[in-house]
Amino acid sequence: MSPNFISSKAATVTSKVPIQVRAPSTPKRAYITFLAGNGDYVKGVVGLAKGLRKVKSKYPLVVAVLPDVPEDHRKILLDQGCIVKEIEPVYPPENQTQFAMAYYVINYSKLRIWKFVDYSKMIYLDGDIQVFDHIDHLFDLEDGYFYAVMDCFCEKTWSHTPQYKIGYCQQCPNKVQWPAHLGPKPPLYFNAGMFVYEPSLTVYNDLLATLQVTPPTPFAEQDYLNMFFRDIYRPIPTIYNLVMAMLWRHPENIDPEKAKVVHYCAAGSKPWRFTGKEENMDREDIKKLVAKWWNIYNDKSLDYANVVDADDDERVALELLAALAETGYVHYVNAPSAA
Repeated sequence: MSPNFISSKAATVTSKVPIQVRAPSTPKRAYITFLAGNGDYVKGVVGLAKGLRKVKSKYPLVVAVLPDVPEDHRKILLDQGCIVKEIEPVYPPENQTQFAMAYYVINYSKLRIWKFVDYSKMIYLDGDIQVFDHIDHLFDLEDGYFYAVMDCFCEKTWSHTPQYKIGYCQQCPNKVQWPAHLGPKPPLYFNAGMFVYEPSLTVYNDLLATLQVTPPTPFAEQDYLNMFFRDIYRPIPTIYNLVMAMLWRHPENIDPEKAKVVHYCAAGSKPWRFTGKEENMDREDIKKLVAKWWNIYNDKSLDYANVVDADDDERVALELLAALAETGYVHYVNAPSAA
């Protein structure tokens, strides 16, 4: 059963104190994403920051960056009101990395975000995600659980699994029944591009320790998180993480017009790389969703510098960080040591 959703109530009111003498306060809730390297994924994060601003989220966007993210990209993110925290990479044991898809291995570094205990609850969003409707109410979900949207097993990337081979998918469980001779039905499996979680040093340490004795699997950290949080996972509706493949695999289950969060994760669907030539990318619903992303990305009124009604606490804190960055005192915020 899907959890109940409770509307979030409003914001703290503080006195107006000049930025020069006022220390920034740390919000207890935040959105968070992950960025590595010097490629074009920074465009996705900029789009995400502007999307959250468009839907008038009350909470900031934290960007966990690896050391290889260049200073000019960090400056772009600061200028868009993001809180930039550097983290160190996380790798599985070297003799086991060949079991995970090479381009997924770096995603184990996302485990570092459990150490951000300045926040009581966070919503993780991949950099190729856009938020098209208000979702702050997800922060009010019951504590003690891990919330995410169920994945689909119908794409060829799942061809290594028994689910794909027999045509079983948790998105349409009555279409093909799980055969008894294969043992117990697989547990519910979520897509790790979006999830609601609570930072915790205890969980963080357990995640890293368990990783060292857990052989990586093809979907790297997504498989690992599914294993680790299996007992406390609670599904939330597909509208909170509409992956592209659902448009052609399970159209009966989704309505793109009602999707609050869209995940541009299919090959060729990244808006900033979109050509429309890859498989399924000539669909009108895909083109419409790509156009919606670009409308937000290109909207200058959503740039942080042009927003005049931002939450005062968040705005003061982030303006201070940006000012320090420009004067050379702070280039980014270091996350706690991984030691």
